[in-house]
Amino acid sequence: MDGTTRPAPKPLDAAKFRDPAVTAAGETRAHVALGALRTLWINTGTLCNLTCESCYIESSPRNDRLAYITADEARAYLDEIAASRLPTAEIGFTGGEPFMNPEMIAMLEDALGRGFRALVLTNAMKPMQRRKDALLRLRDRFGDALVLRVSLDHYSRALHEKERGAGSWAPALAGLDWLAREGFRIDVAGRSRWGEDEAASRAGYARLFAARGIPVDADNPARLVLFPELDATRDVPEITTACWGILGVSPEAMMCASSRMVVKRKGASRPAVVACTLLPYDPQFELGGTLAEATGDVPLNHPHCARFCVLGGGACSRG
Repeated sequence: MDGTTRPAPKPLDAAKFRDPAVTAAGETRAHVALGALRTLWINTGTLCNLTCESCYIESSPRNDRLAYITADEARAYLDEIAASRLPTAEIGFTGGEPFMNPEMIAMLEDALGRGFRALVLTNAMKPMQRRKDALLRLRDRFGDALVLRVSLDHYSRALHEKERGAGSWAPALAGLDWLAREGFRIDVAGRSRWGEDEAASRAGYARLFAARGIPVDADNPARLVLFPELDATRDVPEITTACWGILGVSPEAMMCASSRMVVKRKGASRPAVVACTLLPYDPQFELGGTLAEATGDVPLNHPHCARFCVLGGGACSRG
């Protein structure tokens, strides 16, 4: 953003993130225990109406590595939460674009009808806009228990479209404007990859929101979430057990201390539970087929664990 030339990032050391128990330097790798399942994420499938420049899950109109999960499959996990009396308060829906899943409204209705807060990560474009009538009915029944987090990667058209593609700005804003006019609970998700400091970024979003009447407090990190950059090819320190004290960061603050995600792999006979929304493909983070099987500790054995969660302070849930 400031026009200066920055040195090329150092590539990831090939010796790092190889062993779940120890780092490349032979130190004990940090693990995170599941304290309590506060948020259960449902990946609705990786198909999306867009192909973004740096989508961590590689969603696109052609990527169906994660298939559409069905309402019946999602319901089984909500039943398990009830049967086990888990303290889960929030069901998050991510993709791909969740509203491309033909059973998305049924899954939302099920989650909201059981008293969960439902958080949907959407680009607010045509797939969502085709569900306006159904969304209005859910809003009337459940009010602010339904939260839609709209992806707006930057407050400028140029940088948003650099990430999301030409022509993506106007329909995203149209969807965001509609949600605001109709009184939905809205959050916005942006990126911190543009080389500007957080204060400048939040100020830019604040100007955009004020100009369009979007009821989002840009200074509230829970309402405007600025996600750290994700690039598994760039070097990043491995996280050891000593890092918690050195960095002043608590393992209890990591996403995998309070959340899990359900995915349905293409061709699989049943869904699986993975440790993290950021790592749906890496087999070392697949924990089992049920929530009961997915309670084990998670070794921080991936660059995303370090860059996004520990060093970047990122989290996908609303907290």
